Order: sequence, then C-alpha cells, then structure tokens
Amino acid sequence: MATKQRLPAVERRALIEQAAARLFARHGYEATTVEDVCAAAGVSKPMLYRHFQSKQDLCMRLMERRRDELAAAPLGTFLDTRGTVEQRLQAMIDAWFEHVAQHPDSSRLLFQDITGDAALKELQLELRRRQRAADVAMMREFGPPLAEEELEPLGEIIRSSLTGLALWWLQRPEVPRTVVVSAMLRMLRGLLGER
Repeated sequence: MATKQRLPAVERRALIEQAAARLFARHGYEATTVEDVCAAAGVSKPMLYRHFQSKQDLCMRLMERRRDELAAAPLGTFLDTRGTVEQRLQAMIDAWFEHVAQHPDSSRLLFQDITGDAALKELQLELRRRQRAADVAMMREFGPPLAEEELEPLGEIIRSSLTGLALWWLQRPEVPRTVVVSAMLRMLRGLLGER
C-alpha cells in the first residue's frame, strides 16, 4: 500500500498562498472562507493555522509580499540596465508588467479594493501610500523641477495608472505586453517632460 508523502512546510505554505490569492482575487476577501482556501489548497484547517494566524493574516502577508516583490522587480531592472533614462524606464515598466503577468491572482488581490475588513483596507492604503512615495522620488530624480504641492497628486497618477492598466490588461490577455509598456511609457514621458 502506497503511503502519501508529506509536503515540506515551504511547499504547503506556497499551496495555501496560491489558493488564497486565486480565491481572494476572483471572489473577494469577504466571500472567501478559510474552508474554501483549505479545500483549494488540499490542506486541513489546523495545517493552515500552523502557517497563518487567521484569514486576515494570510491576506495581509500575501499583499505585503506581492507589493515588495512587485517593487523589487522593476527597481533591480532599472539599476542594472544601461542606456538613457527612457530606455531604463522602459525596461523597468516591462519588468513590472512581466511580474504582473507571472502573478495575476496576487496582483489582482493587491490592486483591487478590499472590502469588509478595516485592517486590510488600512494596509492597502498604506501600500498605496508607499508606492506613491516611490513614484514621487522617481519624479524628483528624473523629472523637471515641479511645484512641491503637485508631486503627491502626480505620484498618484502614476500609481493609479500602473495598477489600473494592469487590471485592464489582466482581463485582456490577448494584448501584447509591449502595447501596455508603450502606453505607460508614453504617459510617463508626458509627466516627466524634458530634462
């Protein structure tokens, strides 16, 4: 009689995270139960609770990790790419959208508004604030001199354009990544202007 081999803890955790990201992205945080996640991941509730304190903890960790990975992918590309600022920005935007394509469910989870949980909504607002701050830093570095009071709204334009375009693109997989990268680069050119 064959015995079922236990998965290493890291693989079990990854299965839980993948199932949760898919369910949260497709059905929403509120509508997804711990039982749903366990069934989709093929684990028991006690097993899920060995890795995460609660459904909320699971969702928070998913959002934080995806945000960190999404921020790191293009930044590394920008720093490693040679060429003009525009060529480096294009490589950075391409890396960002490539990462979105590789992780569609957790990207949707990160970009779509969370409802039904105040702590998760607050975390989402904080993650958006951090993204806005990174975009403001980019404008200070590569854009023309701008009025201080315009920087945060312009940072929000970049942040919301990236996430909105990513959600639009995830619904249209037939659109080549080069098209969305080109569209985003065109928008950034307008914001950053000539140096």
